[in-house]
Amino acid sequence: MLKMDKKNDFCVPEGKLRVILDTDTYNEVDDQIALAYLLLSQERFDVEAVYAAPFYNNRAESPGDGMEKSYQEILHIMRLMHDPREEMVFRGATSFLSSGLKPAPNPAVLDLVRRAKAEDPRELFVIAIGAPTNVATALELYPEIRDRITVIWLGGHGYWLEKPAIEFNMWSDVSASRALLDSGVKLMIIPAFGVTSHLLTTMADLETNLGGSGALCDFLIQRVKDFQIHRPSVDPNEKIVEMPIDPAWSKEIWDIGAVAYLIDQNWFRTKQISSPILTNAGDFAWDASRHSVFMATFLDRHRIYKDLYQKLAGH
Repeated sequence: MLKMDKKNDFCVPEGKLRVILDTDTYNEVDDQIALAYLLLSQERFDVEAVYAAPFYNNRAESPGDGMEKSYQEILHIMRLMHDPREEMVFRGATSFLSSGLKPAPNPAVLDLVRRAKAEDPRELFVIAIGAPTNVATALELYPEIRDRITVIWLGGHGYWLEKPAIEFNMWSDVSASRALLDSGVKLMIIPAFGVTSHLLTTMADLETNLGGSGALCDFLIQRVKDFQIHRPSVDPNEKIVEMPIDPAWSKEIWDIGAVAYLIDQNWFRTKQISSPILTNAGDFAWDASRHSVFMATFLDRHRIYKDLYQKLAGH
């Protein structure tokens, strides 16, 4: 691959950060935990908005249905947290850019553009933990915001792995992923396999650290328990089947990695690279003349889970 060995200058300011979360919350079980983690990290984040992103697997009838289910899941979690700010939750795209439809504004896109153009001297961070349809649409329709936002995206696998592009968020909307990687926006990629795949937990771990803490934790634990028994599939046509309970089963809570990166960069190692080109075969191609992006290559699971459990406990 074509690596750029320049000094890593992806600096995150100290103090409170302006943050937006773009999430396909109902797709799995990690988005729900990441959303709660973000909202409970008040010492670090001014959370300005939460956007529902589209997804399509056998938990949704269409990308639009996935977005709507995610929207309702966001509201449910906020109610469990007694967070009254439902006006900061916005519906996103109802179809992928890969559908071939012309990019169109939606409530999430319009809100992102408005906040990007706000007269606030602080950097605006967008944490995207689903298909980047909303973010890519905003950048395509309103390219003037490119230099006014910074994107932290949970997408793809580590560049050192085979078929690094074939990851759910990146591959669900290839056109949006390509648009994001081509945009030149300041971008930190948090990979799935190779990095956040280390964020494993078990039912025993969750129940020991969070069981009986409160309505929110009980809900999150139940979501993970249901996921183990009724395992979803990325194939929208495949029926959800009931699996036997396996006491050794563990689950990656991938998306907390994107939130954790902005909490403390010292929990991660990163690399500056040429922005990858997504091939139709699911590989990355490289061109050293392309702009730089950044990719996480390692994370400290222990410190992330310690922080997560301390913040969730009692909720």
